[in-house]
Parts: sequence; structure tokens; C-alpha cells
Amino acid sequence: MALSTDLDLDLEERRRVLDAWVDTRRRIAALEAEAADLLTEQIAIHDADVSASPSHREAIHRSMIAEFSAAGHVSKGSMEFAFADAHTLHTHLPAVRAAFADGMISVGHVREIARACALVAEAIRNRKADPAVMELFETAALVVAERDTAARTRAHVRQVAAALVGETLVERHRRAAEERCVTVRALDDGLALLTAVLPEWIAAAISDRLNRMTREVVRARDTREILPPPRWFDDAAEYIDVPPLDEPPLAAPSVDFVDGGVIRGADGDTFATDPEVTHFPADTRTWKQTEADLFSDLLLTADPSTAHGDALDGVQARIQVTVAATTLAGVDDRPAELDGLGPLSPDIVRELAGRNTGWTRLFLDPTGMVVETDTYTPTEGMRRFLRARDRHCRFPGCRMPAHRSEIDHNHDHAKGGKTRLDNLGHFCRGHHALKHPDIPDPYRWTAQQEKDGSITWQSPLGRDYADPPPRRVMFV
Repeated sequence: MALSTDLDLDLEERRRVLDAWVDTRRRIAALEAEAADLLTEQIAIHDADVSASPSHREAIHRSMIAEFSAAGHVSKGSMEFAFADAHTLHTHLPAVRAAFADGMISVGHVREIARACALVAEAIRNRKADPAVMELFETAALVVAERDTAARTRAHVRQVAAALVGETLVERHRRAAEERCVTVRALDDGLALLTAVLPEWIAAAISDRLNRMTREVVRARDTREILPPPRWFDDAAEYIDVPPLDEPPLAAPSVDFVDGGVIRGADGDTFATDPEVTHFPADTRTWKQTEADLFSDLLLTADPSTAHGDALDGVQARIQVTVAATTLAGVDDRPAELDGLGPLSPDIVRELAGRNTGWTRLFLDPTGMVVETDTYTPTEGMRRFLRARDRHCRFPGCRMPAHRSEIDHNHDHAKGGKTRLDNLGHFCRGHHALKHPDIPDPYRWTAQQEKDGSITWQSPLGRDYADPPPRRVMFV
């Protein structure tokens, strides 16, 4: 019998801590489900009080929210959401409620499912959808919620709800667009919070453009001090005469703009000094600070006019949209999909399509899986296919968009891995680094792509975590 080594014991301890944490999370979810059931009981008490004193409905509701908010040290808004989610679970989502009680999903998952459920409930209430649709929504929601993060569940359930009640979605988007606004709220220490309520596709485009501009600023800057050209280099300067054509050009080695403020002659001797050269400090701003400064500069220096076009003309950022050809042609009004975020109004998609030529045709199988794209050259075609298939980083739970991620050879190319679709996948920089060969073995992850396109990550503890390829919702 082999003796246990220190490494084996260390791995066992790490696995024990991980298993204990997962079990604790499951029990916390089960307790959160119990708390939601108690809120449901309170709702029943509230309804009885309202029945007894209907003229005091608002006062009864405010008092209930205030009581639970004070007792639980929870904000008023969070408490109102908790009551709403508990009511939705009890009224519309029995299967989700059971999974919550078993600890299979977290309170974050429940929150996203309950929000998306409102769209389906409205359609049923207005008799635009059959009551059986809610059961389909619930089943589809749990398929993803029980194996993925709340963030990925959010995108999925919104797409499912839109697919089930497309007409209501279009109407809601058009109505919601009327609520766009900008507000300012003062904060401490001379700061303020600027909030803009915008259509989702515009907000996504703004965020992407800021991200790309910030990346370029960070790449271009240097830690050294930046010295401007001396004053005599200015066209309007009066310090020296313009040299005749037969003298050395400014690019000649004998002309050193920034050498401690010294200007040298052709023979190397010093003939002038400039002690007033200004030294600019290095750019030490963080990513977020640079992004905030760019945001301010763009708003304060831009001059909106008809010459500059509207928001659609000004979108230089990257967003990925999936839409049926019949919707683009105006044959129907099926909602499109703003990849990674949720459904998008067909009117907006048609406007974007008319201003952009970078569209790719996707062929889907009956389950909604991308199986083929239009191709131009093999290399670009493979990239287009992978972007359409992966949509985001393929580490479990990660939502970094594909266009901000790197294409990885799951089986290292240096070790014989082929450049084929079944060996390639998008990983963001942070997760790509997990499997880098420079990482020591006790901390390095591995990734292997399966036949169905799933990518299985194996942790240093020997645990496997699978990330199936994201499926697209079919609007039928």
C-alpha cells in the first residue's frame, strides 16, 4: 500500500475546505428559501389587514416594509424586492421555489428568474399567452440556473421570456425608452454620482467604446517623464532664426531637443541652454480613473449637431446582435438578441443594420446551436465561427465578451495541438493565464474541449468544471 505524501495530505485539506464551503453555500441558500417563505406568510397577514382596512392600504404596506427593514438592517429598496421575489416564487414559480429550498440555486438566481418572470406573467394576465407558458419558462430557467452563475442565468431567462412572449417585449421596450433620463446626486468629498437611464444597446456601446479608448491610453503611456520640444522648435518662436537649407536638418544627430535643456551645435559644442524646459509627471491614473476622465472629456468637448449624426451614426463601439433574416426584412417583429445582455427591439436592429456592413449569417440547428457561418478566408472564417459559438469567455461563469477575449489552443500548440475548431476556444486574459505553462504545476489549470463543444476545466485539486457552449434562444 502506497504511503501518503505531504502533497497528498495538502490536497486533501484543500478539497475538504472547498467541499465545506460548497456545502455551507447550499445551506445558506436553503435558509434564504425559508426566509422567503416567512415573507410569504407576512404577505398573507398584510392582505388580511388590507381587507379589514382597505382605505389604509398604502400605510399598511409602508409600515410592513419599514418594520422588516429596521429589524433586518436592510435598506427599504432591498426589502421591497425581497417581498416581491417571495410573492413571485409562491404565486408563479413552484419548481424554482423547490430548487431554492434544496439549495440548488442561490438567492441571486431567484432574483434574476423572478425579474424575467414578470414579462411572462404580464402576457398571461393580458391573455396574450397561455398559462402553460409559465411552466415552460420555469423549466428552461432551471436548466441553466442549476449549473451556472446568476449573471449567465439573467441573460438566459431574459431571452427565454422574450422568446415566449415576443410581442409584449417589443411593446415594453418602446414604452421603457420613454423613461430615459440623466440625474446627478451629490456624494461626499466633492464627488457626485451621474446616472443615465438609456436603452441597453446604447449603454453597452458607450461602455465598450470607453473600454477601448482606455486600453489605448494605457498602452500608449510610459512611466518615464515626457519632455516637450524646446521653445525654439515652435513655429512662432523668436529665439533663433530658421536655419538655412545647407545646415543640418532637425532630425540630425547633432540636434538634440531634450538633453537636459541643452542645444548643441554641429561641432558638438554647447551654444545655447534652455533652463525652463517643463517636466510633465508620468501618467499614474488607474484604469477606472482614466475611463472616468475620458467619459468627462467626451461629454464636455463634444458638440452634438445634425452634422455629427444621431446616436446610431456615432456608434463606433462593438456590439454583437443576432437577428432573424425575416425580421431584418420587416416580414415579422421577432425580438433580436443583444449577445451577452438580452433581447433587443427589432426596430433598433433594422436601424443598426442599415448603418453597418459587418453582418455574419449564422446557421442554427433545431436546438439553437450555431453549426456554420459564412466564410471568406479559412482563418477569419474560423474566428467568426468561434466568436458566434462562444460569445464570451469559456471559463464557467465568466461573461467577458468574445471580442475582449483571446483564442486559446486547448491542447497546447507547442505540444502538438491542432488549429481546429474543436481545439479552440475564447478565454479572457485572466482565465487564459490559469493554464499558462509558466504557472507552477500545483496552481496550473488545464482545459479540454469535448465533442459537443463543452470545455472541461480541471483545477489543481483535480476537480472538473464543465462549461457547455451557450445556446441561442430561437424566436419562433
